[in-house]
Amino acid sequence: MEKTKQLYEGKAKKVYATDNEDLCIVSYKDDATAFNGLKKGTIVGKGVVNNRMTNMMMQLLEKNGVPTHFVEELSERDTLVKKVSIVPLEVIIRNVSAGSFAKRYGVEEGIPFDRPTIEFSYKNDELGDPLLNTYHALALKLATKEEIETIEAYAFKVNEVLKAYFLTLGVKLIDFKLEFGRLKDGTIVLADEISPDTCRFWDAKTNEKLDKDRFRRDLGGVEDAYKEIFKRVTQGK
Repeated sequence: MEKTKQLYEGKAKKVYATDNEDLCIVSYKDDATAFNGLKKGTIVGKGVVNNRMTNMMMQLLEKNGVPTHFVEELSERDTLVKKVSIVPLEVIIRNVSAGSFAKRYGVEEGIPFDRPTIEFSYKNDELGDPLLNTYHALALKLATKEEIETIEAYAFKVNEVLKAYFLTLGVKLIDFKLEFGRLKDGTIVLADEISPDTCRFWDAKTNEKLDKDRFRRDLGGVEDAYKEIFKRVTQGK
């Protein structure tokens, strides 16, 4: 399958059309951004890690009943996916207090929750991806009630599967962001990526951060963290 024309370029990926109108090719970049693009940089090898790791996670989730856009890995950086229209809701699942949650509510990082939380933000860079609730999403016609219920159910299932999986690798899944899309027939599927860009991973014993927070917070060792989480995923297959 060949790329025809570029349809979109985001902060971390490019999307290309193919000669099949129902399929696209996603190409992962090494570009890194944080704080809605205010901080920019490069994480060498990130595109390869995020592409291959996402594809492994998508296949794991498919086996566990979560439909995804994944079709086939074409190369280290390129993957064939089903064409979707992205639902403009970012879905954040949290198992432990960290990041913006800790800052917003004035709590320390690292507090485990009795049950996972879910929050939505409006996928809109110009507005800074503001938080919203189901009523706002319905008022703005971002999704239907049925679609939101489906997305919530899938998101919690993703958490259940991945949290258990990463624990077997000695990693705590702290929180993560998901995006969903609609196929041509309206079916909701998981899209975007599951990677150290979109998840917080902490070493289960040391709480060492193995994700993009190392870039956001200038902690150093960013490439090494991406390599470490990828090594655990590939060796733990």
